[in-house]
Formats: sequence, structure tokens, C-alpha cells
Amino acid sequence: MSKTKTDAPSSSLRDYIRLTKPGVLAGNVITAVAGFFLAAAGDVNWLTFAAMLVGITLVIAAACVINNYLDRDIDAVMERTKNRPSVRGDIPGWHMVLFGTALGVIGTAILAIGTNWLTVAIGLLGFITYVWLYGAWSKRQSVHGTLVGAISGALPIAGGYAAASGQFDIGLVIVFLIIFFWQFPEFYSISIYRRREYAAAKVPLMSVVHGVKSTIRQIYIYTVLYVLSTVALVLTGHVGLIYLIVMGVTGLYWIYLANIGLTTKQPEIWSRRMFKFSMYAILILCLMLSVGPLLP
Repeated sequence: MSKTKTDAPSSSLRDYIRLTKPGVLAGNVITAVAGFFLAAAGDVNWLTFAAMLVGITLVIAAACVINNYLDRDIDAVMERTKNRPSVRGDIPGWHMVLFGTALGVIGTAILAIGTNWLTVAIGLLGFITYVWLYGAWSKRQSVHGTLVGAISGALPIAGGYAAASGQFDIGLVIVFLIIFFWQFPEFYSISIYRRREYAAAKVPLMSVVHGVKSTIRQIYIYTVLYVLSTVALVLTGHVGLIYLIVMGVTGLYWIYLANIGLTTKQPEIWSRRMFKFSMYAILILCLMLSVGPLLP
């Protein structure tokens, strides 16, 4: 039977934008901006900044589009993702692949022309890690998929830093570790209150495989590691006293929340609270990384 006009996939510009996961995209780009301003320390080359911003945005968007294509089976099961255009069939699969490829090629070209090869290498590494090592493989096969995903999630800030500094140094390593550690409390919290959905989708997350209590212990450990890594930037001289005070107070409060989880009788309520604060924590971090080098 031939396909009628009403049976054909109906896509719009809004659907293509949704494929880029705007929320995820914005969060990653904000960290890249923070990394750039930290390394620039007030001496900003605005042309380089613009190239970094546009290039990294397009590369991250490309990774999100291809990931949407690969995750259609998982997304169809989960409540929060079942209405994505990729799941509904509004956009043909080959359109998604072509769109994602085009974004990636253009973004990489902009980084190559306007920044440096270290930034290009970080961008490509982030794309490969997120799309293939995380999305296509470890997310589906191993409880350590979150670790692989955290590597890709920490590369945008490293790329922003590299675009401004042009070198691989201790500051780049520290900002990478800061975002790497931050992702575990953030995502593990989600995995607790959405545990049933991930289990139904057969995604072997920590909360699904090892249980909620084990996941809460991991959240506590990584929260402490995150706080320690933020303080490390003071020791290297990248930031000063005001940064230390703001990040110290924020970090201690997050550790306090994480500690509550160790004895909580309502892990789903606690994990939502933990996740919500992780959003405040990352915004405060990015602000202080951006202005910290300019403050006492």
C-alpha cells in the first residue's frame, strides 16, 4: 500500500533544533565559555572566542543529533524522551545522520580556522567519546557507561580553556576534573528518581545494577572530589580569595546535602533535591571561573 501524504514524516525546523538537545547543548557551551575566560584571565581575543563558541557549539550539537539517532530504542521506553522527534519518526534516520555530520564538519572547520589544533583535537575526542564510546557502546553494555559519558562531558570546558591558552597545562587538567567529578552527583541523582525507567530500557546504570544505597555512596564520594578539585585552582594561582570563599561555601553545602543521602529514608525526594542543587552549583562554578582571575 502506498504511503499517503498524512502518513509521511512531518518535520519542522523546531524538530531539528530539538535533535540538538538544547538543554544539554547550553550546559556544555556554558562550561566551554567559563574555561575560555579562566585561561584568558582578562586578556580576551574576541575573534578566537567567537570561533571557539560557534565551533564547539556545532560540534556538541552534532554529537547530540547522532546520539538521538542511536538512542531511538531507549528513548522510546523512557517517559522524558518518548516524544522526541527521533522517536516519533518525524525526521527520517538518514536526515538525522546527514544533519549531525554537517554540523560536525562545519564546527570542526571553524575550530581549525579560528582556534588551534589542541582545541580541534579536544572537540573531535569529545565527539567520538560521546557518540561511539558512550552512546553506542558503554551506555548499553556496562555500569561504567557514566564514567565514559563524564569524560565527554568534561571535554567542552577543556576545549574552551585550550582555545584561550593554546597549551596543555595543569589548569586544563583541573577544569577537566572539576566537570568530570560534577557529573556523577548530577547524573546519579537522576538515575535514582528515574531508576524504574532506566531499568525498563535495560540501561545498566549504577542505581539499576548495584542499587540505590551504593549509588548514594558514590554520589557522596564524587561530591567531595568535585569540591576538592574546585579548590585546587586556588593552589595553582588561577583564582584568588573571593573564588575560594564562594566555591568553598557552595561546596560545603553540597557535601552537607550529599551526607543527608547516606541516611535518608526517602531517596527519590533527596535525589531530586541533590540534582536541583547540582544545577545551581554548575552555574555558580561557571560564573566564578569566568570572573575569578579578575578578583582578589
